[in-house]
Amino acid sequence: MSDLFDYDAELRLHNEHFRTAARVGSGDRVLDIGCGTGQSTREAARAAVTGSALGVDLSAPMLERARRLSDEQGLANITFQQADAQVHRFPPKRFDLCISRFGTMFFADPVAAFTNIGRALRPEARLVLLVWQERDRNEWATAIRQSLTAASVTPHGPDPFSLADPTVTEGILAAAGFAEVGFTDVHEPVHYGPDSATAFDAVLRLWEFKDLLANLDATAAEQARMRLRTALDAHHTDGGVYFDSRAWIVTARRRH
Repeated sequence: MSDLFDYDAELRLHNEHFRTAARVGSGDRVLDIGCGTGQSTREAARAAVTGSALGVDLSAPMLERARRLSDEQGLANITFQQADAQVHRFPPKRFDLCISRFGTMFFADPVAAFTNIGRALRPEARLVLLVWQERDRNEWATAIRQSLTAASVTPHGPDPFSLADPTVTEGILAAAGFAEVGFTDVHEPVHYGPDSATAFDAVLRLWEFKDLLANLDATAAEQARMRLRTALDAHHTDGGVYFDSRAWIVTARRRH
């Protein structure tokens, strides 16, 4: 079994909204930030039949899988690069469209990061992001964390909800040189597997929850695992294990 979490399966319903919003043109040169194993990059490459798609991510294992899948699917107009989009020197004014499916929430300095990304975009190029709304609107985060901790704790580390507030995010993008910022609500469940046993293995590959267990002693960790199994059983439906979630599709344009 792979150690990589299957984000494509988790986000299948979200991805349909994201692909529609991206509206990749046949000649677009597309930059995909935080591409992971490259599903969104491959979809962009297939749409950009006379254009191209570049996927960027920090994870070498994910990029290795992305390249393998792209080769298997015979996509010739796609490339992947291991790089930190916050500081990487992209070719200036190269891309017509920048997309990111949950790949921009962990920037240390979001204004600087989006400014850097903006330099890679031609004037009037589009930006299309998928980001989580507030934690308390995402059952996958609240219910699973509660099952693992059995208490209310303040999360530490990278914040997957850093772009949840539209006012804050619009301010970040405006300061980074983007205009016409818009937000579209996406209300779809996340999927963790066909059954609770598969979902249990999947959830424990997510860094946020893996770290919670790592900080517990053996007895507490086993109790947490039992609570997690109970929570997953409670969310098992005929179609699999689902948790409610809310996200934003954020759109903007690069100013001149």
